[in-house]
Amino acid sequence: MTHWTLGCDATDPHALAAFWAAALGYVPEPGYDEPDGASIVDPAGAGPAIGFLRVPEGKTAKNRVHIDIRVAGPATIRDKAAELVAAGATLVREERYGDRLGHIVMLDPEGNEFCVA
Repeated sequence: MTHWTLGCDATDPHALAAFWAAALGYVPEPGYDEPDGASIVDPAGAGPAIGFLRVPEGKTAKNRVHIDIRVAGPATIRDKAAELVAAGATLVREERYGDRLGHIVMLDPEGNEFCVA
């Protein structure tokens, strides 16, 4: 098995880590204490760690990689999206597959795209 970490650039790594920890049910990585970085981990140890590193430049283009949050059913998708808006995300649009809700495109607090499906 190969363990891996998703690395993310951030203007405010601690704030962005707090948002994603709440969104994913993660916790701060024990023992990781850096002023210019933050790391969150899956408390069950199943998912990858996610690291956030302070960078001087802001986001300038669409993400090449992003996180998708998977939940079950249209009502649950909308409920999770509303929870994330309350935590600081922005709802961009709903994508439909015919007459069925497929996913909701959102932005995290620093403007990075992600989907709730």
